[in-house]
Amino acid sequence: MDGRLQRSLEAATMVMESFRGFDHKYQYKIGGHSGDSDNLQFVEEGKPPSNDRERLQVIRKMHAHSDLCDSGDNTLSSVRYAVREIVKKEADEYAVFLLSDANLEQYGIGARELQDILELDQRVRVFIIFIGSLGDQAARLTSSMPAGNVFVALNTSDIPIIMKNCLSYLA
Repeated sequence: MDGRLQRSLEAATMVMESFRGFDHKYQYKIGGHSGDSDNLQFVEEGKPPSNDRERLQVIRKMHAHSDLCDSGDNTLSSVRYAVREIVKKEADEYAVFLLSDANLEQYGIGARELQDILELDQRVRVFIIFIGSLGDQAARLTSSMPAGNVFVALNTSDIPIIMKNCLSYLA
């Protein structure tokens, strides 16, 4: 109702489109979390969707899961899992992007807990992008976190700019 699902699907589409043709240089995966799981796999690392039909299947899978999952939150355990997994393969740089609806306080997650996930592994740069907000929750959380790691993107068109800026920190 507030557009969070739509922004999540659009962001996933943008990621898949952005990396198309760069398979030789970058590897990525798209995972998710919900009240049911902290490790949903939508795009496997090294196996990006190769055409529009496969990209559409990813989006359909994400949408279907959102319709069927229980409420709840596995944000922190999902990021912990992603950070542990990403460093298992040798790479020049490691980055984990968390897209969140910022509906975290109702699950007891505040700025301190988010700060902890930013510091899980010094080799991994964790970026948080809030794509929704209940009231001013996203703004409050962002203001109490380090600049350059946490962003608010209530308009989908802001996501590519934010991701580009994040990736420039890695270079």
